[in-house]
Amino acid sequence: MFFKDFDLDTRLLKAVESSGFTVPTEVQRQAIPIVLSKRDLMASAQTGTGKTAAFVLPSLQHLLKPSAGSGKGPRVLILTPTRELALQINSHIRQFNRFVKFTTGTVVGGLPYPPQIKMLRSPLDLLVATPGRLLDHMNQRRVDFSRLEILVLDEADRMLDMGFVNAVKTIAAATPVNRQTLLFSATLQGAVLKIARQLLRNPAHVKLTANHDRHKAIRQHLHHADSVSHKHKLLNHLLRATDLNQALIFTATKRAAGKLAKSLITQDHRSAALHGDMSQSKRRRTVEEMQRGEVRLLVATDVAARGLDIEGISHVINFDLPMVAEDYIHRIGRTGRAGRSGNAISLVGPEDWDKLSRIERLTGQRINHEVIEGLEPTKSAAQQKQAATKLKPKRRSSSKAHYRNQQRGSSCNSSFNSRRRVA
Repeated sequence: MFFKDFDLDTRLLKAVESSGFTVPTEVQRQAIPIVLSKRDLMASAQTGTGKTAAFVLPSLQHLLKPSAGSGKGPRVLILTPTRELALQINSHIRQFNRFVKFTTGTVVGGLPYPPQIKMLRSPLDLLVATPGRLLDHMNQRRVDFSRLEILVLDEADRMLDMGFVNAVKTIAAATPVNRQTLLFSATLQGAVLKIARQLLRNPAHVKLTANHDRHKAIRQHLHHADSVSHKHKLLNHLLRATDLNQALIFTATKRAAGKLAKSLITQDHRSAALHGDMSQSKRRRTVEEMQRGEVRLLVATDVAARGLDIEGISHVINFDLPMVAEDYIHRIGRTGRAGRSGNAISLVGPEDWDKLSRIERLTGQRINHEVIEGLEPTKSAAQQKQAATKLKPKRRSSSKAHYRNQQRGSSCNSSFNSRRRVA
């Protein structure tokens, strides 16, 4: 099957061809005809499969038809959780929009309000936005949804993890009831499935992979560590690997990311940090330096787990495991993209056993445990796990409800930080 088989406008096909694409990916092959038929859609696919084009191309095709409504507001609204992902989607839109000029705009946090206010006052075809900033403009009555025809919820699971569920519902409620709604997510379960049932009407389903089938091109393994200092020794060994081109190293906090990046620089590694406390311009420059190969090691928080698309990333290293199991899937998806192979390595300390258990339960597979000669942990995996169990508070439950409550608490905390700094 080829893109021309979708019966897209010749100008869109010309843009696709000039971008070097000829054969659609599986998610594009299944989703594009559904979107063109004007039916609601909920789709699940791993990162790096081309799902952005799966909703951008048919949305642009739809915009070629005259609007049936009046007003100046957008006809297509794409909601996405982070600034990085919004800018990436906007880049795809410009790529496919080069021969058909639509009026597009981006509304995200971390950038000045006046240009966004001016843009929202002008006629607009397509708007990409993060929920927090868009809601700010809506509260000031700056957004007109009277002629909105398509609402896209991209990375829906991440938006819910970041605490934007109420914002998404408020935004959706302000749009016409007869809109077409498209929901794309790495997972279609739990809260995502619940909100899909509330916002979508008789949707078609595209589900390409189960959790345990994901990232087959990524070699996943872990090393047990006795302590944080042991993790640093393991990391120093891993960074000397000859097959390591560029690495994305994840930490649990912004402070840890900055501290580790500085430590690596003192060891003559070309390193930089990426986290939510950095300005938008600084974060963009850092990503561009990584893309140009000027930075070899990027130490980041989960703000980089979505929307970061750098071809040279051969390794993802989890210096700290994520609090929310789903973030593990998004993290390791930064490597092994678009048919390439990759490596995902996790450093598991005494405090990480619960997190590891949740990750393995979600993915449906055990992560291979490997030992580096000369850097062996003092205790076996079984001994470490037993010791970690003894350290748990007596009233702490290991039930599924406990894990859900713990993740919900993490989401609430990230929601506050996200609304204040990220989105």
